[in-house]
Amino acid sequence: MRRSFFPKRKIWATAATAAGVVLAAGLAACGSSGNAAPASGSSAAGDSAAAIAAALRKPAKLTFWAWAPQSKDIVRAFEKKYPKVRVNLVNAGTGTDEYTKLQNAIKAGSGPDVAQIEYYALPQFALPGDLANLDSYGLGSLRSNFSPAVWDSVSAGGSLVGLPQDTGPMALFYNKKVYDKYKLPVPATWAQFTADAKKLHAANPKEYITNDTGDAGFTTSMIWAAGGHPYVTSGTKNVTIDLADAGTQKFVNMWSPLVSGGLVAPISSWSTQWYTGLSNGSIASLVTGGWMGVDLETGVTTGSGQWRVAPIPQGTAGASADSENGGSSDAVLSASKNQAAAAAFLQWVSTGQGAQLSASTGDFPASTAILNSASFVGQKPAYFGGQAINQVLSQASSDVLTGWSYLPFQVYANSIFSNTVGQAYTGKSSLSAGLQAWQQQSATYGTQQGFSITSK
Repeated sequence: MRRSFFPKRKIWATAATAAGVVLAAGLAACGSSGNAAPASGSSAAGDSAAAIAAALRKPAKLTFWAWAPQSKDIVRAFEKKYPKVRVNLVNAGTGTDEYTKLQNAIKAGSGPDVAQIEYYALPQFALPGDLANLDSYGLGSLRSNFSPAVWDSVSAGGSLVGLPQDTGPMALFYNKKVYDKYKLPVPATWAQFTADAKKLHAANPKEYITNDTGDAGFTTSMIWAAGGHPYVTSGTKNVTIDLADAGTQKFVNMWSPLVSGGLVAPISSWSTQWYTGLSNGSIASLVTGGWMGVDLETGVTTGSGQWRVAPIPQGTAGASADSENGGSSDAVLSASKNQAAAAAFLQWVSTGQGAQLSASTGDFPASTAILNSASFVGQKPAYFGGQAINQVLSQASSDVLTGWSYLPFQVYANSIFSNTVGQAYTGKSSLSAGLQAWQQQSATYGTQQGFSITSK
């Protein structure tokens, strides 16, 4: 899965500034002073809002584990606005590195007050009770600030366990120069995408429609977009795994011919070879999260003016189903001794000035106030030939299917992906067989961890 850190690039700056009026109104609603806390937005949560406001007026120290480059600017701005609260920013690593350290710290009775956690890893810490229930601070009233699917991602076991920081609705980023050269129609369906892949590779065996060497985050995002629900958790211990459900099979039937037919470049994303392929046109498109625009601008500078964005292809013409790929939340640890101040910090990062800073420095927004602002959707970056790409990406965010969930041990499951599903990319297995091996090994691990596993 693509990690949620991005180069500092102000592609979203104008939109974030415009949305600031809306966001600032929420920040000021709890009081008239410059240090007023974010409002809860609900009279029933008055006591919670008061607790947050009081916490920001008292001296407090928070430790914040985060990897995003913009975190320094976010912390600096927060401390300027709320000088009584000091935030110690710690980069504890990304992905599995951070989550292993966080798990160990929790077991040792230590750890941060606040941690940046990707959506796929959130259940691992939420279900055992390691994350504070933010409903206790009235933050459930912020639901309307986000799309239903994003809100699903920060909810577990009926509780709100985090607030969204950034997201990654899927879209098709394509090199128009290459598509025009080979007269490839921009695919609205996966059938057309496959046809384009065949036509392109036949015309030039050194060029591919996209790349893929097996990635857990991409695979789960594609299953999600296909309407799959392979993971279902009931309570804190009952887990069902079904990587043969209807949505998963749609993905297998669509993607297998591309893999077995050698129609996707055998190049790993984020490698030097990958950047070269994007630069010289031998990788013609990417199916990925909305944050890719920033990465293309900064990492594939020679492609300026050549790239465009289209909705993710569909299984059926006229459909509009999407999913998330990447994105992260911020959560308060249950062991924090400054939960009220930490909750206030989260609200500021997610819906206050922090959301503006995050969006203006490269994160793809989670806030619907930013996503739907006229200045955001109206931007026409020169890199993308003057296309208003945010119109596509904002709609993609609205089209993300609700009801998706990850395993409460998804971090481990993703770590064994290359040894199971990944074998299909080396010709040692089929995609279907690889998914079944992934399911079996994941189920075995879940049972060892004390979960009651139903493996279909």
